[in-house]
Amino acid sequence: MASSEAVQRATALIEERLAQEEENEKLRGATHQKLPMEMLKLEDEKHHRPQSPDLQKVKGQERVRKTSLDLRREIIDVGGIQNLIQLRKKRKQKKREALAASQEPPPEPEEITGPVDEETFLKAAVEGKMKVIEKFLADGGSPDTCDQFRRTALHRASLEGHMEILEKLLESGATVDFQDRLDCTAMHWACRGGHLEVVKLLQSRGADTSVRDKLLSTPLHVAVRTGHVEIVEHFLSLGLDINAKDREGDSALHDAVRLNRYKIIKLLLLHGADMMTKNLAGKTPTDLVQLWQADTRHALEHPEPESEQNGLEGSGSGRATPQPVPAQ
Repeated sequence: MASSEAVQRATALIEERLAQEEENEKLRGATHQKLPMEMLKLEDEKHHRPQSPDLQKVKGQERVRKTSLDLRREIIDVGGIQNLIQLRKKRKQKKREALAASQEPPPEPEEITGPVDEETFLKAAVEGKMKVIEKFLADGGSPDTCDQFRRTALHRASLEGHMEILEKLLESGATVDFQDRLDCTAMHWACRGGHLEVVKLLQSRGADTSVRDKLLSTPLHVAVRTGHVEIVEHFLSLGLDINAKDREGDSALHDAVRLNRYKIIKLLLLHGADMMTKNLAGKTPTDLVQLWQADTRHALEHPEPESEQNGLEGSGSGRATPQPVPAQ
């Protein structure tokens, strides 16, 4: 009887620990997910980057060691290794089922009855509901209808890559270079979503590939920051200004180095990016690599708890410290 109670206690503890681990994984994974349109900040997009793998390793070793020791003690005490394996299998299965359910889009009604309001129209552009779009436009709705952030259905569909809806909106007179409150056009949003076919469609309809947002970032800057190699390659093939600078004087190469976009760095250098160009802080892309190396060395030699809060902000300029360029 006592053994059964011990197994139950251990199982409950393991369940709690696994739930905590999964929550931590979700929080870590959230930084790689696509940000909602109304929450995206241009400054975050420009400076946000994954932490150094070496620094993450140093910070994570102690957490992993403690968690592993605690679990091992409980498992050894009650002989519940098989229970742990079964629990992990069940959790993984639940995850797969939940993911499959979330990826299934809600069914589109066969026929739209009644008028379609603006909010439903804009939501349909995200969800890919062509019939809702067609009904709104057929009733005389403007294809340039926008939300409080001045983001139109064209912006939203470009982010999601809904080609059929984009073609319908453009045929209905949507302004291809309509700028939202951050001065981003559909071209910027297509680069964020990583949809090369959308970029080409917008370009074929006269979209400006050198248009600037409020940070004076071009679509090339955005594609570099979000790591979409094919789009960067396409822009370079067009002969765009590869050394164009944003509001902080950063070229695409500065951004690629800061965010550790190694393939993109190689592409930019092959197409003649200037390695000696300086931003407003007086730093070249090479300087950013050297700053990262110095800060990483300091963090590895002095892994104080407060370093996790301060991050690698040793440059003194208030900017996020760049990631390294790995050896080829």
